[in-house]
Amino acid sequence: MLLRHKPPPPPAAGGPESARKVVLENARVRVKDVTFPPGASPIHTHELAHVGVILTPGTLVFTEPGKPAETVTFDVGSVGFREAHVTHQVTNPGPNPMRVIEVELK
Repeated sequence: MLLRHKPPPPPAAGGPESARKVVLENARVRVKDVTFPPGASPIHTHELAHVGVILTPGTLVFTEPGKPAETVTFDVGSVGFREAHVTHQVTNPGPNPMRVIEVELK
């Protein structure tokens, strides 16, 4: 069965913390609609491996403790993968919010 979910509204103006909303969850996956406003998100750990699908173009800077920062420019439809237990901070250096669908693999 295909379930369709209405996208969440854009995040309210305010601090640089990303807006995350779970749009689908079952025994195998958790799907989040994530918006990164301009600025840096708090450092956080992803407990699950996940795939990110980029919905809006832009650049994100990923900073992991003890490693050099990684700057990645994304086009709409770009896809990336991160292993479980990654701790990092994400910074959106651009002027516009970036929206990503994160599919966490349980």
